Amino acid sequence: MRAHQRAHRPTERVEYALPKEPASAGRARKLASGFLAGSRRRKTEVDAERVDDAALIVSELVSNALRHGEGGCRLRVVVSGGRVTVEVTDASPERPRFQRHSMDNTDKESGRGLAMVRHLTRRLEVVGAHRGGKTVRAVLA
Repeated sequence: MRAHQRAHRPTERVEYALPKEPASAGRARKLASGFLAGSRRRKTEVDAERVDDAALIVSELVSNALRHGEGGCRLRVVVSGGRVTVEVTDASPERPRFQRHSMDNTDKESGRGLAMVRHLTRRLEVVGAHRGGKTVRAVLA
């Protein structure tokens, strides 16, 4: 019988609690960008394009959580191997509504953020969180 060994992926993560205030989305974007670009201990580097994509995803998901959620939110960014995952948790049980982008709604001021996030990710999912809230998880492409 042969034992299979899994390659160990070094994992690095950071988590922030963000208050429900207008500056939180911009602050989250800066914190996530700094974390992804700044680690010297990480064995696999996160390239500048993925840092930019992750920052945009963070901004959109945090903005949505603060706009539609109940109170503040929590942001978690995880780097495991070469994969970047962004998770935003809020206390609202209401699931986000994904709208299709079409030529008919290009003049709307909102509603395109999650479509953009979906385009930049390999996987986008919503999972129930403890105490009735939810977590929106985006795994970058």
